Amino acid sequence: MTKRKTYHVTKTDDGWQGKLEGGQRASVKGGTKDEVLKKTIDVAKKQGISSVKIHKSDGKIQEERTYPKKSDPFPPKG
Repeated sequence: MTKRKTYHVTKTDDGWQGKLEGGQRASVKGGTKDEVLKKTIDVAKKQGISSVKIHKSDGKIQEERTYPKKSDPFPPKG
């Protein structure tokens, strides 16, 4: 089974970044959360089975998105 790659969209001193979990450098950087989120999702989708954890500016997780959707280990009922 292919291991899921997880990216985190987080606030930095200079704006926002999208970074692979455990990575040394950000894959995506930008001034706005929306801009970085869109680019990070594009990167994640190209990796096959992946997820993007979106953080609030205080660092708490706001939402997690899984790609492709059918690979979600905990799909909601209904």
